[in-house]
Amino acid sequence: MHEHALEVIDLGRSAYAEAYAEQHRHHADVLASRDAGGPLLGRILTVEHDPVITVTKKARQAGHVLASPELLDRTGIELHDTDRGGDVTYHGPGQLVVYPILDLKRLKLGLHDHMRLMEDAVIGALRSFGIEGHRDADATGVWVGEPIEQAAKVCAMGVRVRRWVTMHGLALNVATDLSHFDHIVPCGLAGRPVTSIQKLTGRADLMEARDAVISSLLERLGPLAAEIPAT
Repeated sequence: MHEHALEVIDLGRSAYAEAYAEQHRHHADVLASRDAGGPLLGRILTVEHDPVITVTKKARQAGHVLASPELLDRTGIELHDTDRGGDVTYHGPGQLVVYPILDLKRLKLGLHDHMRLMEDAVIGALRSFGIEGHRDADATGVWVGEPIEQAAKVCAMGVRVRRWVTMHGLALNVATDLSHFDHIVPCGLAGRPVTSIQKLTGRADLMEARDAVISSLLERLGPLAAEIPAT
């Protein structure tokens, strides 16, 4: 008998295209496990990206990338199309990106459940830094500060689901260069600020944040995995 598994893999520092290819590889492994009745329920990938703006078709059409290609080239920021949901965002050094590649079908999670679970996990992780994060009912992600219309986003989220296995995930600003968000309308929300753990607390340890987020995710996913009969 095999207990069902949720594996954690750190990809280190990576260009966006390389990490995207890794997502597809692990997505295929999780699907193959389902088809074979295997134990693998998902893999949680963590990565720190080289500077990149990821943009959906909707964001391009809305003009939410504010910087010219020439300016992005001068500042060393790549522009990359993405197939996740959401709008436009920035990834770069000092930001923790987490890609949960999860079999929602076997975990008995709907897409809405998955998004709320990720938000809840980040809110839980932020408490270890003394930060009280919260949701905005009108905007996916995790926010800090009140009132809600003046809150700053500390964690952005966007996903894609294919055959009920997820891709993409969350991006938590730990020690991110927040000035790079000036090149976009973050998540398509004009006038809403962004923040980071470093700005809020002075702490800038990416691995500390990684451990907190992974622990919080597994705390919530573990009981779901335990409910599935062993194979």
